[in-house]
Amino acid sequence: MKVCIYGAGAIGGWIGSGLARAGCSVSVVARGATLDALQLHGLRLREGTQVTSQAVASSARPAELGVQDLVVLAVKAPSLPEVARQIAPLLGPQTIVLTAMNGVPWWFLQGFGGALAGTRLASVDPGGALAEALPARHIIGCVVHASCSVDEPGQVQHHFGKQLIAGEPSGQKTERVQQLARLLEKAGFEARVSGQIQKDIWFKLWGNMTVNPVSALTGATTDLIMNDELVRGFISRVMLEAREIGARIGIPIEQQPEDRHQITRKLGAFKTSMLQDVEAGKALELDALVTVVKELGQLTRVETPYTDALLGLARLKARVKGLY
Repeated sequence: MKVCIYGAGAIGGWIGSGLARAGCSVSVVARGATLDALQLHGLRLREGTQVTSQAVASSARPAELGVQDLVVLAVKAPSLPEVARQIAPLLGPQTIVLTAMNGVPWWFLQGFGGALAGTRLASVDPGGALAEALPARHIIGCVVHASCSVDEPGQVQHHFGKQLIAGEPSGQKTERVQQLARLLEKAGFEARVSGQIQKDIWFKLWGNMTVNPVSALTGATTDLIMNDELVRGFISRVMLEAREIGARIGIPIEQQPEDRHQITRKLGAFKTSMLQDVEAGKALELDALVTVVKELGQLTRVETPYTDALLGLARLKARVKGLY
């Protein structure tokens, strides 16, 4: 099976390493220092003290890699406009695009959402370029429950978690999504097929959309955030707004915010991906995590004053640092 990893960062590198070990013909779209490292050392993965390396084809030009059976899209949301401009040479009529990304994707309301089904979300696809370049027929959504980081260009450190949840935007358990889940299992991941991938996306977002931007604003690890009762109370208010939005589009969450806080506490002194991006001077994916919730609130007529406050402060911080 021909597999291309588009975005050889922490998650993309981790998934690519597993698929290469499973016998797939893996290629990577990369550039700069990452491309140099891949061509010199292959795709390296550190698990504990062991480092393995997988030989992969790599190029900054998708056209040099050709049509793929599977494209794993594992970039941060701010990189998606560039992906939309370049990805066409990788796509044939049957190519699957597995979106292993945080936040609400551009295809979220395709075949889902009740009265909102088919609505384009302007906050994550302002001009419709993503929907045009990556139509829903290619998409299988993926929610990643794992922690990885980049040690150095081309080398990924896997910390914990191995779960990949895959699902069709339509919710159908098609043969192709079941085959993909079997491949991911063979590659060493804990894979399962979701009957409603939007719910899995929304449930992960329910925690990410608050702790991530708060950490970016404050520089605090998750333990410090959870231990401040005023901050935790503010986060709970944002989560209640998101829970009401979810209920109105068909993805109810039974938990209370405090239930989710207990899960977050178990991470200990964890540095969120958004805080890591601030420290590295990388663009922040606020739109896919927070702006889109504000937009969905407007579409469902749910007032979102706490979400708006979080977005305004985090966006201002990012603009001051040149990261938005």
